[in-house]
Amino acid sequence: MIKSFTITILLLFFCGSVFSQVGGSDQLRDSLKHELVVAKDDTSRVLIMSALVSAYTGFYPDTVNLYGNEALKLAERINFYRGKASVLNALGLSIQLQGDYPKSLEYVYRGLEIAEEKHYVFETAICYANIGNAYWFLGDYTKTVSFEKKSQGLLKTIINEQGVSEWMLFNNLNIGQAYLDLNLDSSYHYLSKCYDATMQNKAWHPFALALLGDCLFRRGDYETSFNYVRQSIAGATANGDYVTQVEACVAISGFYKKIQQHDSAIYYANKGLVAANTIVYGVGIYKNSRLLAEEYEQSNIEKALYYRKIYDSTNEKMFGAKKVQDLQRTLAEEQRRQQLIQQEQFEKVSRLKQYGFIAGLAIVLLIAFFLYRNNLQKKKANILLQSQKEKVESTLLELKSMQAQLIQSEKMASLGELTAGIAHEIQNPLNFVNNFSEVNTELIDEAGEEMNKGNISEAKIILNDIKENEQKINHHGKRAEAIVKGMLQHSRTSNSLKEPTDINKLADEYLRLAYQGLRAKDKSFNATLKTDYDETIGNINIITQDIGRVILNLINNAFYAVNEKKNAESLKPKADGKTYEPTVSVSTKKVDGKVFVSVKDNGNGIPQKIVDKIFQPFFTTKPTGQGTGLGLSLAYDIVKAHGGELKVASNVAGVNPDTFEKEGETIFIIQLPFATRQTN
Repeated sequence: MIKSFTITILLLFFCGSVFSQVGGSDQLRDSLKHELVVAKDDTSRVLIMSALVSAYTGFYPDTVNLYGNEALKLAERINFYRGKASVLNALGLSIQLQGDYPKSLEYVYRGLEIAEEKHYVFETAICYANIGNAYWFLGDYTKTVSFEKKSQGLLKTIINEQGVSEWMLFNNLNIGQAYLDLNLDSSYHYLSKCYDATMQNKAWHPFALALLGDCLFRRGDYETSFNYVRQSIAGATANGDYVTQVEACVAISGFYKKIQQHDSAIYYANKGLVAANTIVYGVGIYKNSRLLAEEYEQSNIEKALYYRKIYDSTNEKMFGAKKVQDLQRTLAEEQRRQQLIQQEQFEKVSRLKQYGFIAGLAIVLLIAFFLYRNNLQKKKANILLQSQKEKVESTLLELKSMQAQLIQSEKMASLGELTAGIAHEIQNPLNFVNNFSEVNTELIDEAGEEMNKGNISEAKIILNDIKENEQKINHHGKRAEAIVKGMLQHSRTSNSLKEPTDINKLADEYLRLAYQGLRAKDKSFNATLKTDYDETIGNINIITQDIGRVILNLINNAFYAVNEKKNAESLKPKADGKTYEPTVSVSTKKVDGKVFVSVKDNGNGIPQKIVDKIFQPFFTTKPTGQGTGLGLSLAYDIVKAHGGELKVASNVAGVNPDTFEKEGETIFIIQLPFATRQTN
């Protein structure tokens, strides 16, 4: 409700006070003062006083200052930043009409600072529009166009908000007016659109007529231009719109001056000067007094001197040395503020990057800055650029080296998690080898005894038993060899060669090894293992140790999740008699030329805000010292390098109910192309 009221107030008074009806009627001012008396909250009081500033603009400067300062104090006391930005805008516009552009820009830039800091899109857009308008008064039409288009760009993002279309019309009018002195074709384009858009808008149509008339006169269409400007003066007079009346009089007086109809030029300049003095419209007094001084130079030197004094006095007040200094100071302060904003934004981004990348980026930005600032010293800048480029390349090489080391460290960390499982797996075949070796030693002795007795047939039977035992020793030795080979394959640096691999066997092997590894570290841990392998897959071309590392990482994470939930559940009372059963499922499936490897657990699940960041480097939910935060990031990169995808879904608080059987389940899915070209 406050936002709606704010926009209504801004539209009614800010928009109307620039080039439509300045100030307002006594009835309107009385109504606002009554609303101020009965207002029940301070935020409404601030907004109403802001509206009163606009309502009194052009007529009662002291009253404007009174309400403006009171509103600023109240907004500051209650921390009502939107209201403070609104008041600063209103004061800026009021002062702008009087011709004190440095002070006007100071107020509007303060409002802009608040609006940008608090991300008030509407208020930011209005500040841009008012700054553009100030630059029009100062004669910097290029900046007028720039700021009005920035304002328009923001307004387009909130086009459905109340009052936005009126401000976009104001943008187009200001752009068209600025283009009068830059590009007549562009000016005609904008002002024609404004003319059509204001046909049913009594407040804005006179101003659109005045500007389009000025444009047509400059294009040589004198008859239409005179007609439009006369209509503009009539409409503005009927509306009590002094600003439009002044600008239209300036335009038509200039027309008559150019065609050397001096009496008409003097008539309209006098009319414009009276209207400008009525609302203390500085630039209107400045323009009309200059026109009168120039017109009277040939006919009445006394009047020419009189109006020249008015012009010189107004010129000094608006554009004198002190005002220039004030303007330079205001613009310098805003430039410093913008530089501080850019610096803060840069520092915020920098904190999210690795140190080496930050250094490289900062150097590049610094180079770009010096190139921009010192474009006249190209030779010196080019030498500096070359030097910094070498530093960046050196930094990138260091980053690549660091990345390789991190990948190897993560690989060795996963190998460490496998060690206990591998030890358990290799112990079984070694026990068989040892036991059968001892048995064979005894059997050899028995065979020797039987042969000494001459019992050859019995000796042959014993020898057959020895042979069978040797075959078993050989079988279990090869099994141990395969386990060791797999361990070495996991630990060595990848050679990036793809080879036909049984993905089912690979997944099953790492599931078994990971489970035994966790069991070796925690004898109390038990989990249900479920597997569902698609036997039609066969072999696929992958870098075996890389994909194995991905599967192992996902399985280890699944075991970690169910173990954490088990430990947490053990501390809770079992009122319903139900006990938690840790379950990890691994499955494979071939669909439409793609192979899917899924790892599912029934742990605590992953909140959505974490799912969005889970593949970011160095992001981990594990306690300090228990995770590097690189496992899933590297897994994601490995799968992407294979032309596949790594996805995650989790059922937390009823999310994804169609995908999961129970709340808390999480599934990681590796998607790989079924046939990949082998690369060297």
